Amino acid sequence: QVQLVESGGGLVQAGGSLRLSCTASTAFTISLMGWYRRAPGKERELVAVHSTIGYTNYADSVKDRITIYRGNTKNTVYLQMNSLKPEGTSVYYCYEDIRGATYWGPGNQVTVSP
Repeated sequence: QVQLVESGGGLVQAGGSLRLSCTASTAFTISLMGWYRRAPGKERELVAVHSTIGYTNYADSVKDRITIYRGNTKNTVYLQMNSLKPEGTSVYYCYEDIRGATYWGPGNQVTVSP
């Protein structure tokens, strides 16, 4: 069982920045790590994903303002979010996919005030 620990959410004004982090309890040679988000009354949306072999993907709505990257250890991934907008207010959920098994973090509230 893989456990994910998230940090970095909070309240920020529009135009500001936040960095989320997610650390898995175990490092795997090959895995996908990233974030989904869910705003009240909306569908869950993929924000960004990063693989241990360097593949990244971003939602079109954020790709020019967000960067996902791994730290020096493969079990930590970061999401640098810049120029945040109020519509970015959501609960952000870190996840890791390891050979088809998906693990989730508890979620992290990000609130962007106008």
